[in-house]
Amino acid sequence: MTATGAADQSGRINAGVHAVSRWIDAHPDNRDRDPEALLWGRVTKVGEEAGEVIAALVGATGHNPCKGRSATMADVQRELFDVAMTALCAVAHLHRPDACQPDVVGLLAAHVDEVAARAGLTHNDSPPARPSR
Repeated sequence: MTATGAADQSGRINAGVHAVSRWIDAHPDNRDRDPEALLWGRVTKVGEEAGEVIAALVGATGHNPCKGRSATMADVQRELFDVAMTALCAVAHLHRPDACQPDVVGLLAAHVDEVAARAGLTHNDSPPARPSR
C-alpha cells in the first residue's frame, strides 16, 4: 500500500470511528444521560464485547459439549474486531469535549510503538524466538 493509500485508509477509519461514536452518543437512550454514566457505558461495553469473543472461541473450539462447534474462527475474528472498534469508539468518546477530533488511528499507532519498544522490538524486527523447553 502506498503512503497516500495508507493515509486515505487511516482517514476513513478515523472518520468511521468518530461517526459511530457520535451516533452512539446521539441515540435517544443516551441523550439525557450523565456524562460519567456515558463514559462508564462505553468502557464497560468493551468488557461485554470481550465476553462475546470468549463465547465465539468456545464455540469455534467445541469446548461446550452441549453445543458442539457452534462458531468459526471467522466469528472469533469478527468479535475481536468488535472489541477493537468498541475500544476505539470509547477513546473517541473520551475526547468528545475536545475542540477537534483526535486521530484515533494515530493514537493506536503510538500505543503499538510503545508496546513494541517495551518488548525491545522495532518495526523491522521479528518477534524473539521462544525459549525451548
